[in-house]
Amino acid sequence: MENRELWERLNMDLVKHDEFLAPVPQIFTQLFLERKDRPAGMGYFDAVVGDVHGIRVHELFAMKEAGAKVFSTFCVYVPEEIVVATGSASIGLCAGAQFTVPSGEKVLPRNMCPLIKSTMGFKLDRICPYFQVSDWVIGETTCDGKKKAWEILNEHIPTYVMELPQKKNAKDSKLWEEEVREFAAFIERETKVTLTAENLSEGIEKINNKRKALQRLADLRKHNPAPIHGLDVLLINQLSFFDDPVRFAAQVNALCDELDERVKEGRGVAPADAPRILVTGTPQPLPAWKLHALVEQAGAVVVGEETCTGERYYKDMTEPAGSLQEMLANISKRPLKVNCACFTPNQGRLEDIVHMAKNLKADAVIDFNLQFCQPYGVEGYFVAKELEKQNIPFLRLESDFSEEDQGQLLTRIEALVEMIRG
Repeated sequence: MENRELWERLNMDLVKHDEFLAPVPQIFTQLFLERKDRPAGMGYFDAVVGDVHGIRVHELFAMKEAGAKVFSTFCVYVPEEIVVATGSASIGLCAGAQFTVPSGEKVLPRNMCPLIKSTMGFKLDRICPYFQVSDWVIGETTCDGKKKAWEILNEHIPTYVMELPQKKNAKDSKLWEEEVREFAAFIERETKVTLTAENLSEGIEKINNKRKALQRLADLRKHNPAPIHGLDVLLINQLSFFDDPVRFAAQVNALCDELDERVKEGRGVAPADAPRILVTGTPQPLPAWKLHALVEQAGAVVVGEETCTGERYYKDMTEPAGSLQEMLANISKRPLKVNCACFTPNQGRLEDIVHMAKNLKADAVIDFNLQFCQPYGVEGYFVAKELEKQNIPFLRLESDFSEEDQGQLLTRIEALVEMIRG
């Protein structure tokens, strides 16, 4: 079956879809393919993007034809191990494009996070095949905007919502464990597959291996000169939510083997004196590449992301256990180590930023906030205080997914780079 036939069967709006995808090849070529001395291992990830609405969507459609289910989500808190254990798929969703924001604003306030508006627009416009192939969306209560948007989204696709606690005390951990157990029961009902110690152990291992591969890649970025562009790593992190977890881990490890050799040779993609930047703040979902592209255009290199499309997703493993009940308990523990701005207080995030900045030998931190994201916008106050205390240079930026402010952002980033260089 050709892509267009598949898209028609998924009831996509092909006219809008073609309009959305039309500029992507040129943009991707300019941002990624024209860069010199990129690792050969990036070829796999380039190929995935080259057919991002094809190959994987065909696989998911075939899984459904064979009786499996597809569950899509936006958040690192949703326990994908449980979904994978049943033989079904857990995937991310399209969420980082300005193209669909106007459609999202037809049902959502304009002064709302562009990520939520973009996501809603992708579904209303029927141009995201991952939305169209999904049986369920799994939402969570990480912010009020999402929490209420799920009610609208549920009118267009079945949406299951997990209640995430706002603190990390014992009673909050108990609440989240109950949510995880209820989610496991929901997945069993929907997939008609019973969770066992055997299949859940396999699910945990698959996702842990994916996270270990991403950890290995992240650790290689501490070397100077940087063996890989930050923009390339952002792309890999974004694709980690879409690709088959076993295949993805193998490809990341193959890339890391190549980067190991580059490190031994002292070979980098940027000069050794290029300013090293750590990015923190809100996630940058596919295809949001603006910030990293501008930073590296300015002559710096991004060496890490303290974000949900970065370190928060893979920094912790789910501990193995001997029984099904213990596994479910451990699955519930891992996400509560993630320091999202939805939690109060959130001292752990400040510690993460400082630790990453020192470990990666970052010269400065960019605290990036999507417009109207209140949790990260407010928490930027504490991030600034901590970075000042640690004498770490930083820059606070706010933007959306549009291209209109690129000149302004670049000017401010260039000023930061010049300050670092002295």
